[in-house]
Amino acid sequence: MSAVPAPIDRLPAFPWDKLEPYKKTAAAHPDGIVDLSVGTPVDAVPELIQKALVDAANSPGYPTVWGTPELRDALVSWCERRLGARDLTHRNVLPVVGSKELVAWLPTQLGLGPGTATSKDVVAYPRLAYPTYEVGARLARAEYVAYDDPTELDPAGIKLLWLNSPSNPTGRVLAKDELTRIVAWAREHGILIFSDECYIELGWEADPVSVLHPDVNGGSYEGLVSVHSLSKRSNLAGYRAAFLAGDAAVLGPLLEIRKHGGMMTSAPTQAAVVAALGDDAHVHEQRERYAARREQLRAALVRHGFRIEHSEASLYLWATRDESCWDTVAHLAELGILVAPGDFYGEAGGNFVRVALTATDERVAAAVERLG
Repeated sequence: MSAVPAPIDRLPAFPWDKLEPYKKTAAAHPDGIVDLSVGTPVDAVPELIQKALVDAANSPGYPTVWGTPELRDALVSWCERRLGARDLTHRNVLPVVGSKELVAWLPTQLGLGPGTATSKDVVAYPRLAYPTYEVGARLARAEYVAYDDPTELDPAGIKLLWLNSPSNPTGRVLAKDELTRIVAWAREHGILIFSDECYIELGWEADPVSVLHPDVNGGSYEGLVSVHSLSKRSNLAGYRAAFLAGDAAVLGPLLEIRKHGGMMTSAPTQAAVVAALGDDAHVHEQRERYAARREQLRAALVRHGFRIEHSEASLYLWATRDESCWDTVAHLAELGILVAPGDFYGEAGGNFVRVALTATDERVAAAVERLG
Protein backbone atom coordinates (compact mmCIF):
# COMPACT_ATOMS: atom_id res chain seq x y z
CA MET A 1 0.00 0.00 0.00
CA SER A 2 1.44 3.37 -1.01
CA ALA A 3 1.84 6.10 1.58
CA VAL A 4 -0.23 9.26 1.41
CA PRO A 5 2.07 12.13 0.32
CA ALA A 6 2.84 14.51 3.14
CA PRO A 7 2.26 18.25 2.55
CA ILE A 8 6.03 18.79 2.58
CA ASP A 9 6.21 16.77 -0.62
CA ARG A 10 4.29 19.54 -2.38
CA LEU A 11 6.73 22.27 -1.41
CA PRO A 12 10.01 23.49 -2.91
CA ALA A 13 13.20 23.41 -0.86
CA PHE A 14 13.28 26.21 1.71
CA PRO A 15 15.36 28.81 -0.18
CA TRP A 16 17.03 30.48 2.79
CA ASP A 17 18.93 27.28 3.60
CA LYS A 18 21.00 27.92 0.46
CA LEU A 19 22.33 31.14 1.99
CA GLU A 20 23.99 29.44 4.96
CA PRO A 21 27.51 29.10 3.44
CA TYR A 22 27.49 32.77 2.43
CA LYS A 23 26.24 33.76 5.88
CA LYS A 24 29.23 31.98 7.42
CA THR A 25 31.58 33.82 5.07
CA ALA A 26 30.02 37.19 5.93
CA ALA A 27 30.07 36.40 9.65
CA ALA A 28 33.82 35.79 9.46
CA HIS A 29 34.46 39.45 8.60
CA PRO A 30 36.65 41.06 11.31
CA ASP A 31 33.96 43.65 12.02
CA GLY A 32 31.12 41.12 11.91
CA ILE A 33 28.26 40.51 9.53
CA VAL A 34 25.93 43.14 8.11
CA ASP A 35 22.79 41.12 7.44
CA LEU A 36 20.66 42.81 4.79
CA SER A 37 19.09 39.57 3.58
CA VAL A 38 15.85 39.45 5.55
CA GLY A 39 13.31 42.23 5.96
CA THR A 40 12.88 41.83 9.70
CA PRO A 41 12.59 44.99 11.82
CA VAL A 42 15.46 45.82 14.17
CA ASP A 43 14.19 49.03 15.78
CA ALA A 44 12.29 49.13 19.06
CA VAL A 45 8.55 48.64 19.28
CA PRO A 46 7.12 52.11 20.06
CA GLU A 47 6.43 52.67 23.74
CA LEU A 48 2.71 53.35 23.35
CA ILE A 49 2.30 49.96 21.64
CA GLN A 50 4.31 48.15 24.28
CA LYS A 51 2.19 49.81 26.97
CA ALA A 52 -1.05 48.73 25.28
CA LEU A 53 0.25 45.16 25.12
CA VAL A 54 1.26 45.13 28.78
CA ASP A 55 -2.01 46.72 29.92
CA ALA A 56 -3.89 43.89 28.16
CA ALA A 57 -1.59 41.14 29.49
CA ASN A 58 -4.19 39.90 32.00
CA SER A 59 -6.29 38.20 29.30
CA PRO A 60 -7.13 34.72 30.61
CA GLY A 61 -10.02 34.02 28.25
CA TYR A 62 -10.00 33.07 24.58
CA PRO A 63 -9.95 36.01 22.17
CA THR A 64 -12.37 36.06 19.25
CA VAL A 65 -11.22 35.42 15.70
CA TRP A 66 -13.04 38.55 14.50
CA GLY A 67 -11.39 40.65 17.18
CA THR A 68 -12.82 43.09 19.68
CA PRO A 69 -15.20 45.82 18.50
CA GLU A 70 -12.43 48.30 19.37
CA LEU A 71 -10.05 46.48 17.03
CA ARG A 72 -12.57 46.43 14.20
CA ASP A 73 -13.24 50.13 14.75
CA ALA A 74 -9.48 50.76 14.48
CA LEU A 75 -9.18 48.72 11.27
CA VAL A 76 -12.09 50.55 9.64
CA SER A 77 -10.85 53.97 10.75
CA TRP A 78 -7.30 53.34 9.49
CA CYS A 79 -8.50 52.12 6.07
CA GLU A 80 -10.65 55.19 5.65
CA ARG A 81 -7.99 57.60 6.89
CA ARG A 82 -4.92 56.14 5.22
CA LEU A 83 -6.28 54.35 2.13
CA GLY A 84 -9.18 56.58 1.19
CA ALA A 85 -11.68 53.73 1.56
CA ARG A 86 -15.32 54.68 2.02
CA ASP A 87 -18.34 53.23 3.76
CA LEU A 88 -16.54 50.35 5.44
CA THR A 89 -18.23 48.43 8.26
CA HIS A 90 -17.01 45.74 10.63
CA ARG A 91 -18.10 43.17 8.03
CA ASN A 92 -15.40 44.56 5.71
CA VAL A 93 -12.43 43.82 8.01
CA LEU A 94 -10.82 40.71 9.49
CA PRO A 95 -7.68 40.41 11.67
CA VAL A 96 -5.23 37.61 10.81
CA VAL A 97 -2.27 36.02 12.59
CA GLY A 98 0.41 37.73 10.52
CA SER A 99 0.20 38.12 6.76
CA LYS A 100 2.41 35.14 5.86
CA GLU A 101 -0.01 32.73 7.53
CA LEU A 102 -2.81 34.25 5.47
CA VAL A 103 -0.89 34.05 2.20
CA ALA A 104 0.14 30.43 2.76
CA TRP A 105 -3.30 29.12 3.70
CA LEU A 106 -5.65 31.37 1.73
CA PRO A 107 -6.07 29.07 -1.31
CA THR A 108 -6.95 26.19 1.01
CA GLN A 109 -9.38 28.35 3.00
CA LEU A 110 -11.00 29.49 -0.25
CA GLY A 111 -11.60 25.85 -1.14
CA LEU A 112 -9.21 25.77 -4.06
CA GLY A 113 -7.62 22.49 -5.07
CA PRO A 114 -6.69 20.31 -8.04
CA GLY A 115 -10.00 20.98 -9.76
CA THR A 116 -11.07 18.53 -12.45
CA ALA A 117 -9.67 17.30 -15.73
CA THR A 118 -11.59 20.02 -17.55
CA SER A 119 -11.61 22.79 -14.94
CA LYS A 120 -8.48 23.70 -13.01
CA ASP A 121 -8.20 25.96 -9.97
CA VAL A 122 -5.42 28.43 -10.78
CA VAL A 123 -3.63 30.91 -8.52
CA ALA A 124 -1.84 33.75 -10.34
CA TYR A 125 0.91 35.93 -8.89
CA PRO A 126 3.65 38.29 -10.18
CA ARG A 127 6.65 36.76 -11.96
CA LEU A 128 8.92 38.37 -9.36
CA ALA A 129 7.19 37.66 -6.09
CA TYR A 130 7.17 36.66 -2.46
CA PRO A 131 7.63 32.85 -2.61
CA THR A 132 4.69 32.15 -0.31
CA TYR A 133 2.15 32.89 -3.05
CA GLU A 134 3.35 29.74 -4.82
CA VAL A 135 3.60 27.84 -1.54
CA GLY A 136 -0.06 28.59 -0.80
CA ALA A 137 -1.12 27.21 -4.18
CA ARG A 138 1.01 24.10 -3.68
CA LEU A 139 -0.41 23.44 -0.22
CA ALA A 140 -3.92 23.54 -1.72
CA ARG A 141 -2.79 21.36 -4.67
CA ALA A 142 -4.01 24.10 -6.99
CA GLU A 143 -2.36 25.09 -10.26
CA TYR A 144 -0.32 28.29 -10.32
CA VAL A 145 0.96 30.71 -12.93
CA ALA A 146 3.28 33.73 -12.80
CA TYR A 147 2.61 36.86 -14.82
CA ASP A 148 4.14 40.11 -15.99
CA ASP A 149 0.73 41.62 -16.72
CA PRO A 150 -2.22 39.63 -15.35
CA THR A 151 -4.55 40.87 -18.09
CA GLU A 152 -2.44 38.96 -20.62
CA LEU A 153 -3.21 35.64 -18.90
CA ASP A 154 -5.87 33.21 -20.07
CA PRO A 155 -8.55 33.94 -17.45
CA ALA A 156 -10.03 30.44 -17.65
CA GLY A 157 -9.60 28.69 -14.32
CA ILE A 158 -8.03 31.60 -12.44
CA LYS A 159 -9.75 31.63 -9.07
CA LEU A 160 -7.31 33.84 -7.17
CA LEU A 161 -5.20 36.71 -8.48
CA TRP A 162 -2.50 38.08 -6.21
CA LEU A 163 -1.41 41.67 -6.68
CA ASN A 164 1.57 43.05 -4.76
CA SER A 165 2.10 46.79 -4.70
CA PRO A 166 4.54 47.94 -3.42
CA SER A 167 6.32 44.81 -4.53
CA ASN A 168 8.45 42.48 -2.52
CA PRO A 169 11.20 42.13 -3.77
CA THR A 170 11.42 44.89 -6.39
CA GLY A 171 9.71 47.83 -4.68
CA ARG A 172 7.69 48.46 -7.84
CA VAL A 173 4.43 50.36 -7.40
CA LEU A 174 1.36 49.80 -9.57
CA ALA A 175 -0.03 53.15 -10.67
CA LYS A 176 -3.69 53.99 -10.04
CA ASP A 177 -4.67 53.61 -13.70
CA GLU A 178 -2.90 50.25 -13.89
CA LEU A 179 -4.72 49.00 -10.80
CA THR A 180 -8.02 50.25 -12.20
CA ARG A 181 -7.45 48.39 -15.47
CA ILE A 182 -6.55 45.14 -13.68
CA VAL A 183 -9.55 45.36 -11.34
CA ALA A 184 -11.90 45.89 -14.29
CA TRP A 185 -10.40 42.91 -16.15
CA ALA A 186 -10.66 40.63 -13.10
CA ARG A 187 -14.27 41.59 -12.50
CA GLU A 188 -15.11 40.98 -16.15
CA HIS A 189 -13.87 37.40 -15.75
CA GLY A 190 -15.14 36.76 -12.22
CA ILE A 191 -11.64 36.54 -10.71
CA LEU A 192 -11.10 37.25 -7.02
CA ILE A 193 -8.28 39.73 -6.29
CA PHE A 194 -6.23 39.71 -3.10
CA SER A 195 -3.92 42.72 -3.09
CA ASP A 196 -0.86 42.43 -0.85
CA GLU A 197 -0.30 46.01 0.30
CA CYS A 198 1.88 45.38 3.34
CA TYR A 199 4.39 48.08 2.33
CA ILE A 200 1.84 50.71 1.32
CA GLU A 201 3.01 53.26 3.91
CA LEU A 202 6.60 53.03 2.69
CA GLY A 203 6.52 54.86 -0.62
CA TRP A 204 9.66 56.85 -1.48
CA GLU A 205 9.52 57.91 -5.13
CA ALA A 206 5.89 56.94 -5.65
CA ASP A 207 2.64 57.22 -3.71
CA PRO A 208 1.17 53.69 -3.51
CA VAL A 209 -2.59 53.36 -3.94
CA SER A 210 -4.84 50.66 -2.50
CA VAL A 211 -7.43 48.65 -4.41
CA LEU A 212 -9.81 49.93 -1.73
CA HIS A 213 -9.57 53.46 -3.11
CA PRO A 214 -12.80 54.44 -4.91
CA ASP A 215 -10.86 55.75 -7.91
CA VAL A 216 -9.64 52.17 -8.42
CA ASN A 217 -12.76 50.15 -7.55
CA GLY A 218 -15.51 52.55 -8.59
CA GLY A 219 -16.93 52.64 -5.07
CA SER A 220 -17.49 48.89 -4.81
CA TYR A 221 -15.43 46.27 -2.95
CA GLU A 222 -16.88 43.39 -4.96
CA GLY A 223 -14.21 40.78 -5.63
CA LEU A 224 -11.50 42.78 -3.85
CA VAL A 225 -9.61 42.19 -0.61
CA SER A 226 -6.49 44.05 0.51
CA VAL A 227 -3.88 42.58 2.88
CA HIS A 228 -2.12 44.77 5.44
CA SER A 229 0.54 44.18 8.05
CA LEU A 230 1.89 46.09 11.03
CA SER A 231 5.24 44.27 10.90
CA LYS A 232 7.10 46.94 8.94
CA ARG A 233 5.22 50.20 9.61
CA SER A 234 5.16 49.63 13.40
CA ASN A 235 8.03 47.15 14.00
CA LEU A 236 5.53 44.47 15.03
CA ALA A 237 6.83 41.41 13.18
CA GLY A 238 7.17 39.65 16.54
CA TYR A 239 3.51 40.35 17.40
CA ARG A 240 2.06 38.65 14.28
CA ALA A 241 -0.38 41.43 13.57
CA ALA A 242 -2.08 41.82 10.20
CA PHE A 243 -5.55 42.20 8.75
CA LEU A 244 -7.74 42.01 5.66
CA ALA A 245 -10.15 44.61 4.34
CA GLY A 246 -12.58 44.51 1.45
CA ASP A 247 -15.45 42.42 0.12
CA ALA A 248 -17.71 41.33 2.99
CA ALA A 249 -19.00 38.44 0.88
CA VAL A 250 -15.45 37.03 0.85
CA LEU A 251 -14.46 37.89 4.41
CA GLY A 252 -17.62 36.45 5.99
CA PRO A 253 -16.95 32.84 4.92
CA LEU A 254 -13.24 33.27 5.72
CA LEU A 255 -14.18 34.37 9.23
CA GLU A 256 -16.27 31.23 9.74
CA ILE A 257 -13.50 28.96 8.43
CA ARG A 258 -10.91 30.65 10.63
CA LYS A 259 -13.22 30.25 13.64
CA HIS A 260 -13.22 26.51 13.07
CA GLY A 261 -9.43 26.58 12.69
CA GLY A 262 -8.89 28.60 15.87
CA MET A 263 -6.92 31.27 14.00
CA MET A 264 -7.08 33.90 16.72
CA THR A 265 -4.90 36.96 17.19
CA SER A 266 -3.98 37.09 20.88
CA ALA A 267 -5.93 39.56 23.02
CA PRO A 268 -2.84 41.59 24.02
CA THR A 269 -1.84 41.82 20.35
CA GLN A 270 -5.32 43.05 19.46
CA ALA A 271 -4.97 45.83 22.01
CA ALA A 272 -1.53 46.69 20.66
CA VAL A 273 -2.90 46.95 17.12
CA VAL A 274 -5.58 49.39 18.27
CA ALA A 275 -2.86 51.60 19.73
CA ALA A 276 -0.60 51.25 16.68
CA LEU A 277 -3.26 52.11 14.11
CA GLY A 278 -4.43 55.09 16.13
CA ASP A 279 -1.02 56.76 16.07
CA ASP A 280 0.69 58.12 12.95
CA ALA A 281 3.65 59.80 14.69
CA HIS A 282 5.64 56.59 15.24
CA VAL A 283 5.07 55.60 11.62
CA HIS A 284 6.53 58.89 10.46
CA GLU A 285 9.54 58.45 12.75
CA GLN A 286 10.19 54.94 11.45
CA ARG A 287 9.85 56.12 7.85
CA GLU A 288 12.53 58.71 8.49
CA ARG A 289 14.88 56.01 9.79
CA TYR A 290 14.32 53.87 6.74
CA ALA A 291 14.62 56.84 4.38
CA ALA A 292 18.06 57.72 5.80
CA ARG A 293 19.28 54.12 5.56
CA ARG A 294 17.92 53.84 2.04
CA GLU A 295 19.72 56.98 0.89
CA GLN A 296 23.03 55.79 2.33
CA LEU A 297 22.83 52.24 0.99
CA ARG A 298 21.60 53.28 -2.43
CA ALA A 299 24.44 55.74 -2.93
CA ALA A 300 27.03 53.23 -1.70
CA LEU A 301 25.75 50.47 -3.98
CA VAL A 302 25.76 52.75 -7.02
CA ARG A 303 29.31 53.86 -6.26
CA HIS A 304 30.27 50.20 -5.98
CA GLY A 305 29.03 49.50 -9.50
CA PHE A 306 25.43 48.44 -8.92
CA ARG A 307 22.38 49.53 -10.87
CA ILE A 308 19.16 49.98 -8.89
CA GLU A 309 15.87 49.17 -10.61
CA HIS A 310 12.35 50.03 -9.39
CA SER A 311 12.74 50.33 -5.58
CA GLU A 312 10.43 53.34 -5.51
CA ALA A 313 8.78 51.92 -2.37
CA SER A 314 9.04 49.14 0.27
CA LEU A 315 12.01 48.17 2.44
CA TYR A 316 14.35 46.89 -0.25
CA LEU A 317 16.72 47.94 -2.99
CA TRP A 318 16.56 45.76 -6.11
CA ALA A 319 20.15 45.85 -7.29
CA THR A 320 22.25 44.26 -10.03
CA ARG A 321 25.80 44.13 -11.38
CA ASP A 322 24.53 42.29 -14.49
CA GLU A 323 25.90 38.97 -13.31
CA SER A 324 24.53 35.86 -11.63
CA CYS A 325 22.86 36.80 -8.36
CA TRP A 326 24.92 34.13 -6.61
CA ASP A 327 28.15 35.72 -7.85
CA THR A 328 26.93 38.98 -6.36
CA VAL A 329 25.96 37.27 -3.10
CA ALA A 330 29.44 35.72 -2.89
CA HIS A 331 31.15 39.04 -3.66
CA LEU A 332 29.24 40.89 -0.95
CA ALA A 333 29.71 38.06 1.54
CA GLU A 334 33.47 38.54 1.22
CA LEU A 335 32.84 42.12 2.37
CA GLY A 336 30.84 40.82 5.32
CA ILE A 337 27.49 41.83 3.78
CA LEU A 338 24.69 39.30 3.34
CA VAL A 339 21.91 39.94 0.81
CA ALA A 340 19.14 37.85 -0.70
CA PRO A 341 19.66 36.38 -4.19
CA GLY A 342 17.06 37.51 -6.68
CA ASP A 343 16.20 34.00 -7.86
CA PHE A 344 14.55 33.36 -4.49
CA TYR A 345 11.72 35.43 -5.97
CA GLY A 346 11.57 33.84 -9.41
CA GLU A 347 13.82 33.03 -12.35
CA ALA A 348 13.45 36.59 -13.62
CA GLY A 349 15.49 37.75 -10.62
CA GLY A 350 18.53 35.69 -11.57
CA ASN A 351 20.80 38.71 -12.07
CA PHE A 352 19.57 40.75 -9.09
CA VAL A 353 19.91 40.82 -5.32
CA ARG A 354 17.48 42.19 -2.77
CA VAL A 355 19.09 44.50 -0.24
CA ALA A 356 16.99 45.11 2.89
CA LEU A 357 16.96 48.42 4.76
CA THR A 358 16.31 46.57 8.02
CA ALA A 359 19.62 46.92 9.83
CA THR A 360 20.66 49.28 12.60
CA ASP A 361 22.21 52.63 11.73
CA GLU A 362 25.56 51.30 12.94
CA ARG A 363 25.40 48.22 10.69
CA VAL A 364 24.25 50.28 7.71
CA ALA A 365 27.20 52.61 8.25
CA ALA A 366 29.50 49.56 8.32
CA ALA A 367 28.07 48.34 5.02
CA VAL A 368 28.51 51.76 3.43
CA GLU A 369 32.13 51.88 4.54
CA ARG A 370 32.85 48.41 3.13
CA LEU A 371 31.18 49.24 -0.18
CA GLY A 372 33.21 52.42 -0.39
